[in-house]
Amino acid sequence: MQALPLTQSGIQQRGLMSSSEYTFKLVQVCLPEPSKLVVMCDKRKRQCVCLCQVYKSCLDGLLPNYQAFYRVCSRLTKHQSTLLSGQDKQLLVALAGMDVSVPHVAVVSLAVCCRALKLCKVPAAVLHAFDDIRLKPASQVVLGLPEHILAAHAQPSPNPVQLQMTTPFPVTLPECALPADFKKQHGLLAKLHKHLVHRAVLAQHMGEFKSFSTSPFQLNRKGIAHSSRTWQNSEKHVYLFLGYCHHYQQVSQPTLQLFLSSPLIAQFVSFHIAAGHSQLYIRNFLSCAKCVLRWWQSKPGGNHPSFVAGLEWLQTLGLQVADQLPRPSKDPKGLADIGKWMCAADLVHTIHGAEQQSQAQMQQHGVTVETSRDMHDAALAAMIFSHLPPVRLSCIRSLVGPAYLGPCLHIDCKEPSCEGNRLSIMSESPLLMRISLPHHKNARKWGKAVIEFDVPSDLAQLVHTYLGAPRKALLEHHLLIGDACPYVFMDMHGRGFVAAAVLTLYWQKWLVSRGGVPMNPSMCRQVFVDERQSDSATAGPSNQGAAMVMGHSVKQWDKWYDMQYHPRLAQNAVDGMQSWRAAMLQSHTLAAPDLTLSTALHCGHVLVSDSEESRYQSCCSDSDIDIELD
Repeated sequence: MQALPLTQSGIQQRGLMSSSEYTFKLVQVCLPEPSKLVVMCDKRKRQCVCLCQVYKSCLDGLLPNYQAFYRVCSRLTKHQSTLLSGQDKQLLVALAGMDVSVPHVAVVSLAVCCRALKLCKVPAAVLHAFDDIRLKPASQVVLGLPEHILAAHAQPSPNPVQLQMTTPFPVTLPECALPADFKKQHGLLAKLHKHLVHRAVLAQHMGEFKSFSTSPFQLNRKGIAHSSRTWQNSEKHVYLFLGYCHHYQQVSQPTLQLFLSSPLIAQFVSFHIAAGHSQLYIRNFLSCAKCVLRWWQSKPGGNHPSFVAGLEWLQTLGLQVADQLPRPSKDPKGLADIGKWMCAADLVHTIHGAEQQSQAQMQQHGVTVETSRDMHDAALAAMIFSHLPPVRLSCIRSLVGPAYLGPCLHIDCKEPSCEGNRLSIMSESPLLMRISLPHHKNARKWGKAVIEFDVPSDLAQLVHTYLGAPRKALLEHHLLIGDACPYVFMDMHGRGFVAAAVLTLYWQKWLVSRGGVPMNPSMCRQVFVDERQSDSATAGPSNQGAAMVMGHSVKQWDKWYDMQYHPRLAQNAVDGMQSWRAAMLQSHTLAAPDLTLSTALHCGHVLVSDSEESRYQSCCSDSDIDIELD
């Protein structure tokens, strides 16, 4: 690789060294106050310059300038510059002849470096060395920062040195008040924190943890392999925790070792509670933390007793969080009071109106992007509710159209002949559509049983109309996607609803535009069950069949969806007691014989006689005689 063409006189070039991400070349600047430069090029050929170290002979005169230079760079970058580590740092230290005790190598932009050089009055000869790259906006400057220079800005890292948990474990949660700069998105986002997410140590940890969690056969792991959705949730919780440690606990280099710090976990839970997050959200994080600890246990040296105690501590914390934090209300009356509930009749009427309006607009204005989008939305809403028992949203999001002939798109599918969750046209005349759902939540528990049914004629006609010219118009409108979108339903950018949150926001916005309330689409399942289980339920499908289409059982209706189950049974029982009491009052008491109880003087047995003249039988007879009540 060609070295950076530094034209300043007195510059010598030396050896070349490479790492996985960068290529370094040493350039010595022979100035009255000699210093070393390292030319650094990454794989995208963006050239960078590194001002590494000045000789000891000139430290007395230049050290104040360079101290100010480092501090100005740190201030200009708001202490968020990228720190090199691992092999890149070792090569840089070795090539530049830096002292191995120099722990920090930071990357800042060239503009920041040039500005800091001027502010700190660094010798002009060093400034001239940057002349040839001043106009390169993508250039970076790498600085070797001695420990005593960064002492004023460095924050202590709680990462444990040994492979064991921090003890003693907290016995209570610390008090936490939301900071002034509180952000809901506090995690390590790949787009905003590339310098942290792609750091060698963290990337290695995440790769090993993913392999440990998702490998089909991992005999030192408890339980079965994580599905793709479970791993995505675990990854989300990991980056949220590391982002909290980075933003609010000043951890400069977050890694999975932070999960070995029980005080940090306790502070993070307090942070969630102060932010008003649900107990389910916190318990999911604690479950993720236990998975990380089990991964650490599987590594060499992971048999320390603190891991066992740490897992028990997390289990106890999860149980107490579930006990102390309230569950979100799912009562229909409470949801209606806050504008999050629509009854089944109103929801069916709203969707039916959207169907009629979309068809009328299509007949009046023809196929346009607007009328096509209206018909798409009506078909999507009719698929979620009204015509079918509410199918799981994950099945609707992953539903591919009849035109798609490729392999199954489910990331965890291992069946070579599987066609995925599919909408098929069985016949055109008469129109017959069929939905097959091999991938649903309970597919594993049901022995891979497929949920399959024919689409009702009204819904089939609506979807069939949408799959024709309207869908083609939408695909042509989204040029970046085109015909590559295999899914039946798509967002405003022509992409499938791969993320559940995208469909939730899309549905809420559509429902509000139709005069409804911003109710989550998953709440349609509770609306349906609430109507079917109510005392005023209208004639409809059998509960067992509807539950099968919904992907669960009637028992789960009572446990998760029917919030009026216990109050309704209690009220029915009390109402039934009134008719029972009235029947008791109207009944006639049958005449009963006069019964007299008498006891023998020589024993404690009670004998029953028909009259006072009856003789008592001795208890000392040879054989016991059964006593009967006449």
